[in-house]
Amino acid sequence: MVDPPRSILVIRRDNIGDLLCTTPLFRALRVHYPEARIVALVNSYNAPALRGNVDVDQILVYEKAKHRAAGSSFWRWLSGRWRVYRTLRSGKFDLVLLAASTLSASALKFARLTGAKKIVGYQLPADHPDWVSLPPAEPGLHEVQIVFRLLRALGIDEPPSAMSLTPDTAVRQRLQAALALSDTPRQIIGIHISARKPRQRWPIERFEALCRRLVAGESNHLLIFWAPGSGTNSTHPGDDDKADALAARLIGLPVSFVRTTRLEELIAGLSLCHRVICADGGAMHIAAALHKPLVCLFGNSDAKRWHPWGVPHIVLQSAEQDVAVIAVEQVMDAYRQLAAEQSEFANTAAAHIKN
Repeated sequence: MVDPPRSILVIRRDNIGDLLCTTPLFRALRVHYPEARIVALVNSYNAPALRGNVDVDQILVYEKAKHRAAGSSFWRWLSGRWRVYRTLRSGKFDLVLLAASTLSASALKFARLTGAKKIVGYQLPADHPDWVSLPPAEPGLHEVQIVFRLLRALGIDEPPSAMSLTPDTAVRQRLQAALALSDTPRQIIGIHISARKPRQRWPIERFEALCRRLVAGESNHLLIFWAPGSGTNSTHPGDDDKADALAARLIGLPVSFVRTTRLEELIAGLSLCHRVICADGGAMHIAAALHKPLVCLFGNSDAKRWHPWGVPHIVLQSAEQDVAVIAVEQVMDAYRQLAAEQSEFANTAAAHIKN
């Protein structure tokens, strides 16, 4: 572009991990266009992942129909949609980025509403001379890299930064006080026991065995996280029953079960951890965006595209692409390796500072 954009809209309508994979793009926009107004259009489900992000001036939030709360009126939902439409029409955006690897008709509809002359995205219709349409990304790229490639249309071609996420300070302090963790000398290890895909789910017996191994003779305190709610909920199935069963098996051990009913609570809880063990999913990307070293269990998702970005991590994925095949000892070995690498890095850094 000849003139730098003055007002930029980035549309990312997908899940939490997808939005976090877009934060390096926001960082680059802020660095290259410090005077520009940068606005994000997101949904009510993933919006907390951007709150507190210094690279975003405004967050426009709309509610998808499937996220409408039970008992919430249709007219209230529709009114909220219209408020977003009006804001887009009056926003005077001169650049819109469709931050996704494929074209979404709904996202393009939002972009058209702005009246922006320049829209950049993947596989856009070839009916507008000022739009920049990118071909499908080549295989083997991470989602962060795929989204970041949109910036080539602006002459920005550099390695993406790490992801970023800012926990809510008040929520973090309340959780830390409730768990009485402020004065503990222990290493705090986060374990997330839920996974959306069946082939990403590890059996409860192995979580029990892993927890016992992690605290046996070690100065560790475990924080257990899960998707809250009932497993019979067809819209948002949860793992309360699984967490209750695991808690009954771990009575008397240095383990705290942290039921997070809001995304802000999960973010705050994971921010308290020194390391995290979890399956591929939103919690994994949250931990990575909080710069936590990770051991990740991958089932049948693409680890090259979705592994933790920008942080030390070890991916465990069986040939069968089913986490149920992964043994407790494999996870323990990966955890020990990750902890050793962290310790070695810390010792090296301390030696450099001393010298």
